[in-house]
Amino acid sequence: MRADGETPSALLGGSRKTMKSRIRNNLVGYSFLFPALAIILGMIAIPLVMSIYLCFTDARIGKPGHFVGLENFKFLFQNDVFWTTLYNSILFTVVSVALKLVIGLGVALLLYQPMFSNRWFRAIILLPWVIPSAFSILGWLWILDPLYGSLNWILTHLGFSKVPWLSSPFWARFSVILVNTWRGVPFFAIGLLGGLVGIPKDVYEAAEIDGAGAFKKFWSITLPLLKPPLLVITLFSVVMTISDFSIVYILTRGGPMNSTQVFATLAYQYGLSGGQLGLGAAVSLFMFPFLLFSAIILLRIISKEVY
Repeated sequence: MRADGETPSALLGGSRKTMKSRIRNNLVGYSFLFPALAIILGMIAIPLVMSIYLCFTDARIGKPGHFVGLENFKFLFQNDVFWTTLYNSILFTVVSVALKLVIGLGVALLLYQPMFSNRWFRAIILLPWVIPSAFSILGWLWILDPLYGSLNWILTHLGFSKVPWLSSPFWARFSVILVNTWRGVPFFAIGLLGGLVGIPKDVYEAAEIDGAGAFKKFWSITLPLLKPPLLVITLFSVVMTISDFSIVYILTRGGPMNSTQVFATLAYQYGLSGGQLGLGAAVSLFMFPFLLFSAIILLRIISKEVY
């Protein structure tokens, strides 16, 4: 018996009651989460399983497929359009995310300054992100029209020749990257602005006392402390960019000469427009290793930075 009069058995019984209470509370919490988790898992798991099944069949719209093994992947690997699509997807993702990162960081640093901290400035910066993509991309389609677009109208009035924004392979790639960057910069800017606000000001004051200049403070204080949110935002941007469909489809339909064809549009072209569900599923499933690889690399970097 302890000095306070409690026996070991009584203490053991109390700990068991506490453990049972915790388990009960956890079960109640999980029961509330289960419906939402079931819906999310169903929306992810069912399409994924269906895609894996279809990519090994010759299924078409309105026709049940037969198992064909790796024939769909063999066809893709022997198809020049697929390799062009692979190149376009990597180029589109890498250049777009890099531009969004650099410009978004610059805009975040600008909004962090007192003279630009007004909420109206931040609302204006958010407009490209909050406007429905269909409306904004249709607006860009009008702006970039080679004959009647406002951008070429401005160029001709300045004495320059018209640019084939959507009818030349080089300029078509440039245009889809431009529009994707325009839409994605606010996501980086607002997310990084939140990270800047969370940096203690006394760190900068101590650096100023030590004689550090603006560039030194940015390189030694701002950038290292922004790494965790920067990497998380970059991860989300990579996932959203590599799977982007609306910008490329509305502006170019993957043309001209497949110069802007990406995984999402090629999967749509094979699977829905062409009715070859097996080939479309094979293309869409081919995106998965790239997304998984990008996520693993960035998550490993994030874990090292945070922990």
